[in-house]
Amino acid sequence: MMIAAAEELLRSMRILAERGLNVGAAGNASIRLPDGLLVTPSAVPAERLAPELMVHLDQQGEVLAPAGGRPSSEWRMHRDIYAARPEVGAIVHTHSPAATGVACTRQDIPAFHYMVARLGGGDVRCGSYATFGTQALSDAALSALAGRRACLLANHGQIALGRDLSEALATALELEVLAQHFLFALAAGGPVLLTPAEMEEALARFADYRPGLIVSRD
Repeated sequence: MMIAAAEELLRSMRILAERGLNVGAAGNASIRLPDGLLVTPSAVPAERLAPELMVHLDQQGEVLAPAGGRPSSEWRMHRDIYAARPEVGAIVHTHSPAATGVACTRQDIPAFHYMVARLGGGDVRCGSYATFGTQALSDAALSALAGRRACLLANHGQIALGRDLSEALATALELEVLAQHFLFALAAGGPVLLTPAEMEEALARFADYRPGLIVSRD
């Protein structure tokens, strides 16, 4: 199981790099394990990642393997989300261009398009700013993610959740496209927002919708 999870993380990080959602060593991802989580290492770009570099943490965030492993600086976000959200099986965090651009304005993405409902609610929240790698940032992310599958992190990037890594990756890609559309709408004079009733209908239609990308082998 551990080897398969590590290979899945590697493929996901390379997909994010290939699609331009991360550059260099930016971003991170993790998978929930029965005794904790497996997370990408700190400061290793996608092209230099390898399965044996993935870091196994226990439920408190202590390194179990490899000896001397350095988890992503954002490991607290991953640990705390898994503790608070039992339905979440994987997490993707990126510094994708459009989502980060909106996050740097510190505004939520409102109900400008029905696909916003795909992320769990009537908007995509932007969490308050905190220094990267801190408990304060983890707390801000948890607050912004309440009842949501993704959020923005102020002056930082985005974070996306899924029942598995395929779903988390697909959600991160969807949020990036939504952020692009939102920026286009702002440039065109500002979007016309959907009504609460229209968003409720979209939420109902997406209740059983489960996107995903194939990132693991049979």
